Amino acid sequence: MEQLIEQAGALWPLLISAAKALIVLVLGWIAAGLISSAVRRRINAMPHLDQTLGNFAASVIRWVLLAIVLVAILGIFGIEATSLVAMLGAATLAIGLALQGTLSDLAAGVMLVLFRPYKLGQYVDIGGTSGTVVDLNLFITELVTPDNVQIIVPNGQAWGAIITNYSAHATRRVDMVFGIDYGDSADAAKAIILRLAEADSRVMSDPAPWVRVTNLGDSSVDLTTRLWCKAADYWELKFAMTQAVKEAFDNEGISIPYPHSVEIKKEA
Repeated sequence: MEQLIEQAGALWPLLISAAKALIVLVLGWIAAGLISSAVRRRINAMPHLDQTLGNFAASVIRWVLLAIVLVAILGIFGIEATSLVAMLGAATLAIGLALQGTLSDLAAGVMLVLFRPYKLGQYVDIGGTSGTVVDLNLFITELVTPDNVQIIVPNGQAWGAIITNYSAHATRRVDMVFGIDYGDSADAAKAIILRLAEADSRVMSDPAPWVRVTNLGDSSVDLTTRLWCKAADYWELKFAMTQAVKEAFDNEGISIPYPHSVEIKKEA
């Protein structure tokens, strides 16, 4: 009985320390989330700063606060910060090898925020993966595809890949090719396309719409059309012009060639 009492007495300080550590962990976790959210809101409220910077700063502050909470918890168990630094110093090589991918993502995240090849809300292609940027933090870039699929790209891979930003500029050029029959008038077809382009308010007048004969194919005369519009109108304009040109060609007797298959039967 006395031995059990002694063991319980020895465990009591450890249980108290564990309870304190749990309280510090919960409060620290909540505080880190609240403070990082407040920082994000404050930065995003500044009109001259974009949301990418706010999200990244909030992520940095959250991880720093959690690191402070970890040091405080170790202190509760009697592990001093200086001892922790000494332990980390002794294990630097092992930690560096184990976390080299994570550290690479962290460094790449800093570079992405400094040089900002893309921002939140922009549609980008990162090394062949396309989507709208919805988050950029210390370690990953989160994309969402047009069909609402989440894609997580480690920052290290994003920084080392070719980045195509479709939303970087306010305007984009819509390129389309329409094929007409060799028996139809190229000038008449060009006039139809230009008329439709000028009637669409989304098409910019400067640069002016451009239509040229660019190829004499096996079965069609190809007319390349180039229209400038706001980046946000790109797809809707392309879809609308494709349908409008098809309907106008049908109404005005311009043929759109298509491949034909010929079957030759041998007489028995």
